[in-house]
Amino acid sequence: MAQDDEGQERYRAPALDKGLDILELLAATDDGLSQGEIAKALDRTPNEIYRMLDRLVRRDYVRRTPEDRYALTLKLFELAHARPPLHRMISQATPVLRNFARAAQQAVHMVVQDRNVLVVVAQVDSPGYWNVSIRVGSRIGLVNTGSGHVYLAFATPEERKLMLEEQDLGPEKMPRELEARLEGVREQGYEMTPSAQVAGVSNITVPIFGPLGSVIAVLTCPYTKRLDKSDAPDMPSVLKLLQHTCAEISQRSPESA
Repeated sequence: MAQDDEGQERYRAPALDKGLDILELLAATDDGLSQGEIAKALDRTPNEIYRMLDRLVRRDYVRRTPEDRYALTLKLFELAHARPPLHRMISQATPVLRNFARAAQQAVHMVVQDRNVLVVVAQVDSPGYWNVSIRVGSRIGLVNTGSGHVYLAFATPEERKLMLEEQDLGPEKMPRELEARLEGVREQGYEMTPSAQVAGVSNITVPIFGPLGSVIAVLTCPYTKRLDKSDAPDMPSVLKLLQHTCAEISQRSPESA
C-alpha cells in the first residue's frame, strides 16, 4: 500500500488535480459557488483558484453567472454522450437524406457544431451523374455559409459569442447587415442564400431541433437549377422537402427519444 501511495504521489499533476477538484465540487452543488466559497471548500487561496476558474470558463466547462457565481455547464455531459448519439443520428438520418436526394434531385449534407466549430458529418449525392458536394469531415465557416447563419441565428447571445471567438471573430467584427440577416433567418426558420464559394449555387439550410428546442444539427442543400430536367423541383419545392426531412430526422433523433 505504501508503494502504491508513493507511486501516486510521484505522478501527481497538481494543476490537473486542482481543476478536477473544482469540477467535482461544483457537481455537488445546485446553485453554484462564489470564488471565495470554492477556495474555502478546497482549502486554497482565492488567487490559486482564480486562474483555474478562468481556464474552465474559457473552455466552457464552467460558466460565470450574473451573480458572480460559478456553475457547471453541460459540456462534460456532452463529452460523455456525444459520440454514440451522433453515430446513431447519422445512421438513422442517412436513409431519410437519400429519400430527400431522390425527391429533390439535389445533394444534401448534415452539419453539427463540435466545440463551437461546424463540421460536415454526413453527405448524400443527388441521383444524377453530377452534383455539388462537400467532403465529410470538412470544417465550414460561420459567417459565410448557410449552415453557419442558421447556427448563429438560433444560438443564445452567450453561445454566439463563444462560436465567434472560436474562429477569432468577436461580435464587433460581425457585419451589421449579417446581424439583421440572422434575425430574419430566426423568424422564417431557414436560410436561403447564394453560395459565397461557388457561382450558380444557392444554399438552402434548415435546422434540426432537439426536444428542448435547441439546434442539434442542420441540413444544407447546395441547390443548383437543373437544365436537363424540366420536371425537377424548383427552389421553393426543395425547401419544403428539406423542411419535411428535418422534421422526420428530429423525430428519429436519439436526443428526441
